[in-house]
Amino acid sequence: MLIAMVALTGGMFATGELTPRLGIDLAGGTSITLEAKPEPGKPNAINKTNMETAVGIIDRRVNGLGVSEAEVQTQGDKNIIVNIPKGTDEKQARKQVGTTAQLYFRPVVTYTAGTPTPDASPSPKPSAGAKDGKDGKSTPTATPSATATTQGRAVTEGLKKAPTPTPTGSATKSPDQSGKPTPTPSADPAASALEKKFTALDCANDTARVQANVGVKPEDPMIACGKNNAGEWEKYILGPAEVNGKDVDDASATIDTQRGGGWKVNMEFTDAGSKKFQKITGKLSQQQPPQNQFAIVLDGEVVSAPSVNQTLSANAEISGSFTQDSAQDLANILSYGALPLSFSEETVTTVTSALGGEQLKAGLIAGAIGLALVVIYLLAYYRGLAFVAIVSLIVSAILTYTIMTLLGPGIGFALNLPAVCGAIVAIGITADSFIVYFERIRDEIREGRTLKPAVERAWPRARRTILVSDFVSFLAAAVLFLVTVGKVQGFAFTLGLTTLLDVVVVFLFTKPLMTLLARTKFFGQGHPWSGLDPKRLGVQPPLRRTRRVSAPIDPKEA
Repeated sequence: MLIAMVALTGGMFATGELTPRLGIDLAGGTSITLEAKPEPGKPNAINKTNMETAVGIIDRRVNGLGVSEAEVQTQGDKNIIVNIPKGTDEKQARKQVGTTAQLYFRPVVTYTAGTPTPDASPSPKPSAGAKDGKDGKSTPTATPSATATTQGRAVTEGLKKAPTPTPTGSATKSPDQSGKPTPTPSADPAASALEKKFTALDCANDTARVQANVGVKPEDPMIACGKNNAGEWEKYILGPAEVNGKDVDDASATIDTQRGGGWKVNMEFTDAGSKKFQKITGKLSQQQPPQNQFAIVLDGEVVSAPSVNQTLSANAEISGSFTQDSAQDLANILSYGALPLSFSEETVTTVTSALGGEQLKAGLIAGAIGLALVVIYLLAYYRGLAFVAIVSLIVSAILTYTIMTLLGPGIGFALNLPAVCGAIVAIGITADSFIVYFERIRDEIREGRTLKPAVERAWPRARRTILVSDFVSFLAAAVLFLVTVGKVQGFAFTLGLTTLLDVVVVFLFTKPLMTLLARTKFFGQGHPWSGLDPKRLGVQPPLRRTRRVSAPIDPKEA
């Protein structure tokens, strides 16, 4: 336990996180309320499925701003609440969450790893077995081999080959020593600027990833980022948009019975979208990798980039190494591009941390009072055993604090007021486990056993009771976490975490500590202040038999 506490504390200093991350109710921030409005002719568009899809898209946008601890959840049938902690650009956040999602199909010009390449630029090379990040479709990977000059030429030529050509300038020729003209890279400023942005882009940087496409129009080429199957970022140069998300009539995830029962995504286009899609796939099918791919771009991020092997029209399917969840996610994204919903900003409220700070102070005072009452009770009733309980509570508190601090940068955990409440409730749960064990030990002593065997005999029965009690508490916390949203989840998460830590502390600290203390004179011999005094526990000393010495019987008298 000492090693674990030192390691967790060292992790805090290593990450620079010395205090738990605070939620919006404690740190302050911005709360935005959005109201869903159906498009004309679509009166039934506001439904649970569409609202949940919208929540997912808005959550992606907020995370794209580099924001953590944000809460995006539905309220009622047609409202979405977005809570963003303090430190976020409010204007940018409002702009991101208040606009309708933009979905486009763009041809791929080239792509490579998502890290900056200032000195050498990538040249895509086909590699069997590489998988696309969303649909699992085999796609070529890129290796950094070309120079910046050849990359500039590749970008220019790729844009020329894109289904909708864009002005890329003209190549000039100059004679070499033999008198023959030699080609030079295009001097088109637009292509050169795009190349520089592509080279310098770091997709792992949330802010850079979002800012890369600010102000880009659908008819312009762009750079974008997406993740592969390994969870690694890749960056793309994409041609102008050929198909709009609203051209998708429907998308669904189904089992591909013709290819071994895997999952696939089916797309259906509108009449106008079918013609556009047929045109672009006809051109892409004649290109070489990676320029035979089209990227599905949602809000500037590549969610899938499948290859095109033949001309497609009204219906298309995307197949690959899909799971049911990943296929459903992609189908929802495609459907959202045609979703007949828009959102209007109803209210924007700035939440100050002053009120939350006062409530936190009151909560900590309540926790301190509760802890003090528990300690006083333990000292009065258990005397020396209170030392074991208090030290165990301190160990549990250190583990809880360090883990909650590390979970902030790790999984985005934020300590809010309900979470503080869960930590206060955990004091009683942890103390209850100690009481169960202590009472079992005292029962064994009442039966006449000394402390050493009493500690060992009491443990199996106490262990079962503690595990059952903690299992019920953890089950309640898990159910509460799954069926609730928002701040209540903070209470459930903290309650579940502290319940698990209670089992760890009792098994790996409290029980071994009692085994060691049983060897000491103070506890082992039942000192009156140890809490294990046999007399105080009502143990009666065993009866001692005495031998009577009688005089010999005289035979005459007998």
